Amino acid sequence: MQYVPGDDNHKVVLYALSTCGWCARTKQLLTDLGVGFSYVYVDLLRGDDQGIVVREVERWNPRLSFPTIVIDDSKAIVGFREEEIRKAVGA
Repeated sequence: MQYVPGDDNHKVVLYALSTCGWCARTKQLLTDLGVGFSYVYVDLLRGDDQGIVVREVERWNPRLSFPTIVIDDSKAIVGFREEEIRKAVGA
């Protein structure tokens, strides 16, 4: 997990793929909004680490599509849904 510093009003975790354009847009949106968040490129993980993270993503998003954003361990947003993301992080 990598951390991008910013406003920590919410716990935000972005599960992404390093080659995904929508994932890059989501990461940039969160950065531009000044939101503190953690992210991981699932495709760059290896072995057990990747398996553990894949199971975590599947808990929130059984289709295992990306990006998957988990907010406050209670809400998941799947895909680049700008307005929904802005609302969820209070921006």
